[in-house]
Amino acid sequence: MPAHALKRPVLLVLCACVLVAQSMVAAINLLIPELAASALHPSHSEILWTVDAYVIAFAALLIPAGALGDRYGRKGALLAGLALFAAGAATSALAPDPAVLIAGRGLSGAGAALITPATLSILVHLSAPERRARALASWTLALGLGGAAGNLGGGLVGQFLSWRALFAAMVPLAALFALAVAVVTPRTERSAHSNLDPLGTLLLTAGLVAVLFGIIEGTTYGWTSAPILGSFAAGAVLTALFTAHALRSPRPLFDPRVFASARLRSASLGTAAGFFGLFSLFFVNSQYLQGVKGYDAAVTGVAIMPLTIGMALVPRLAARWAGHPRAVVGAGLTLIGLGLLGASTVDAATPYWTYACWLLVISAGTGLSMPALTLGVVSSLPPHQAGLGSGLGTTARETGAALGVAVTGTILSAHGDLASGMGPALRTVALLVLAATALVVAGYGRRTPTRSIASNSERVLSRSTDA
Repeated sequence: MPAHALKRPVLLVLCACVLVAQSMVAAINLLIPELAASALHPSHSEILWTVDAYVIAFAALLIPAGALGDRYGRKGALLAGLALFAAGAATSALAPDPAVLIAGRGLSGAGAALITPATLSILVHLSAPERRARALASWTLALGLGGAAGNLGGGLVGQFLSWRALFAAMVPLAALFALAVAVVTPRTERSAHSNLDPLGTLLLTAGLVAVLFGIIEGTTYGWTSAPILGSFAAGAVLTALFTAHALRSPRPLFDPRVFASARLRSASLGTAAGFFGLFSLFFVNSQYLQGVKGYDAAVTGVAIMPLTIGMALVPRLAARWAGHPRAVVGAGLTLIGLGLLGASTVDAATPYWTYACWLLVISAGTGLSMPALTLGVVSSLPPHQAGLGSGLGTTARETGAALGVAVTGTILSAHGDLASGMGPALRTVALLVLAATALVVAGYGRRTPTRSIASNSERVLSRSTDA
């Protein structure tokens, strides 16, 4: 298959796959009341794990899943991911008890971890360099729309159907996408230089699981409790062990020295900061619209749809400015921060359209910054490691999202109710996003010398990190 062979049907299929994988992060949140009242009688802890199992498996497995696709075939990894996603959804739909439901969610999350980097890696390999920014804009649009689609789908299911219907619907949908992938998506060249490194994979995955557990469960156990401090300590130790192993191994999962690139560090931080703000908004949105404004679940799902407008329209404009990533990223992240500051001023008396305007500002910022940030991460690694680069970028997204929910939840819990806590929570998140924006812009503007990283006696990275 020649390079630069990205066709519109392939792009649509890849974007549809990543949209559905991302949507299941958010969809479950609007079903929590129905799930709590269901015949499964889940405890509070079991409900939390039903939500979190998908996110933890998804985020923790992204990097090895990306490397797996690079080494053994990206199309095969995508098809395997869709199969796992469908199997997990079927398990959840038929779950006789909470434990099986949680296991199904984790299995679907593992499938999503294969789907997401494979789609981006295929897209990068098939796109001509001059069209890559536009293709990445479509992919990041699908990723952003996944959150909004999850809110809409979860709201509609919660209003009119059983919670099992959400998972049941994913099975034929995943099967349909697998058929489309098999028919229209070409195979890309495998990389003989990408390594799975079993020990490194185990260390990194366990470290990410520990850190994510601490972030997600911090509000439940308390940030200074033994389980959370122990989780963060374990994550730090395991990550340090992975780094030491990778620096000494002749065939590591990835070389940590890639983070010597200021562009890669800045793009990863910017990606995390953007999703930190976006998922903080997702966390309070349904509670505000339902608990404060009095909307039902279906209307709540529809009411967040202004977030899709900027994500749909702005990336096409951003692609024209791909040659100026520092300005594009800085402007986009600033809009996210300012939009969150505006949203922090709303209350029960605020007209919906005022709130919708702030959603549009956040949406425009997301659509402006995310394609450039995605390209910044992927282009910082050599082409044969595109799947690994996608895994790094998406790990930053999911970690940022988990942090956004954790920080927002912590601040809300310190107040008596949502009405009094939403403003301080969103203001805090907004200020953190704006502070991160300053660091990201500074990193994009920094010039560092060209450097090479050797692996297996071959140069696998040799590029300048100029802005």
